[in-house]
Amino acid sequence: MQTNPIYSSLVAIGDSFTEGMSDLLPNGTYRGWADLLAGRMAARNPDFRYANLAVRGKLIGQIVEEQVDVAAAMGADVITLVGGLNDTLRPKCDMGRVRGLLEEAVEKLAPACRQLVLMRSPGRQGPVLERFRPRMEELFVCVDELAERHGAVVVDLYGAPSLSDPRMWDVDRLHLTADGHRRVAEAVWQSLGHDPEDTEWRTPMPATVPPGWVTRRVADARFARQYLLPWIGRRLTGRSSGDGLPAKRPELLPYEGPAA
Repeated sequence: MQTNPIYSSLVAIGDSFTEGMSDLLPNGTYRGWADLLAGRMAARNPDFRYANLAVRGKLIGQIVEEQVDVAAAMGADVITLVGGLNDTLRPKCDMGRVRGLLEEAVEKLAPACRQLVLMRSPGRQGPVLERFRPRMEELFVCVDELAERHGAVVVDLYGAPSLSDPRMWDVDRLHLTADGHRRVAEAVWQSLGHDPEDTEWRTPMPATVPPGWVTRRVADARFARQYLLPWIGRRLTGRSSGDGLPAKRPELLPYEGPAA
């Protein structure tokens, strides 16, 4: 890949991971790795444009139906696609259908851009996700195969020790912290052929004394009350956290950074 290439445009599609949750800004909006990446690209090209079609909670079928054709029509230099992980976390998941939809998305997006970027999503340590891990890894095998077939770049976040650390994850245990998003942006930046700005993004945080039993139980109770039970309720009723929400940045426009 070309070293330190100049890209004129970026379109990001997907779910809450690409929308930027939980990298919360003071004005109540989310920033996230895609915005950070766009900021770096814009600093190298005054004519740079950026769109982010991601919406939290979207399944791969919704991403294909609502975002893929729109992204392909924009003719961007770089398109990033991260999707399917929400499907793997559903109690009932047809992995054959997920793989087929992901293949459909890649077949449409790869010819429509200069470089398609796929990802092996980061995986947090902990018991909640362990039951879903085989599905996640099946999804990532599909990502690798599609990338090889269509010339896409794969950013391996799943294999990064730093991003499996629970301290890189917000209290909802589903979304990265601001530092986690920063590391993802760095990973994509390097995968696109740029010189590193952080050579240690994969390096785990220094070890600290783990919290005591009481502190962990209080945190577990808070997590269950504020996040786990509502999440289960949405699964049982077929609702999504993204229902009715528009795309984060629906048009391919110049990017000057997030609002204050």
